[in-house]
Amino acid sequence: MVHAFHFCPNCATPLQRITEVEDGGPKERTRCPACAWTHWNNPTPVLAAVIELPEAGGHLLLARNAAWPEKMFGLVTGFMEAGETPEDGIRREVAEETSLQVDSVGLVGVYDFQRMNQVIIAYHVVARGEVTLSPELAEYKLVAPEKVKCWPAGTGQAVADFLRSRGIEPQWLEWPPATS
Repeated sequence: MVHAFHFCPNCATPLQRITEVEDGGPKERTRCPACAWTHWNNPTPVLAAVIELPEAGGHLLLARNAAWPEKMFGLVTGFMEAGETPEDGIRREVAEETSLQVDSVGLVGVYDFQRMNQVIIAYHVVARGEVTLSPELAEYKLVAPEKVKCWPAGTGQAVADFLRSRGIEPQWLEWPPATS
C-alpha cells in the first residue's frame, strides 16, 4: 500500500508499507521502493523527572503542560539531545522547564508508553531554587508525596514506583480525569 503523504527523505519516492520476517517475527515497516531507505519507527526515549524539593518540605513538583486541560498535572518531561547522557538530559530539562538547580539524580525506572511510541526513562530529581516556568508549562503545584494521586498511564507508573520506594502506597486517579 502506497502512502502518498509519506515520501522518502533521500529520493522523494512515495514510501510503501512492507512486512518482513525478522528475528522476533513479522514486522511492518515503511520502505522506499526506489532506494530501500527504511523508516524503522523505533520508540523515542523520553526523560521524566519526579522532582522533590527539600526546601518545600520534601513536596513533589507537578506541572501542567500549556496544551493540557486545566486539572491535568504530571511530571516534567522532555527529549534527550544528541550527545548527552540521560542524566544530563534530565538535569537540562528540569533547569529549562522550571529554572531549578538539580542537586541529585537517581533512576526510578524505565517505562513502556506505546500509545506515543516512547520509552520513558524516569528519574528522582532533588532540586532547589525558585520555580520559574518555561512557556511550555502553564502552572505547577507542590504536593506532599503521600497526597499525590497517580495516573494509570506513562509517567504515572513512575510516580507510583517512586512512592513505593518511599514506603507510600500509591493512590490512583479516576482515569480519564473527570472534567468540570
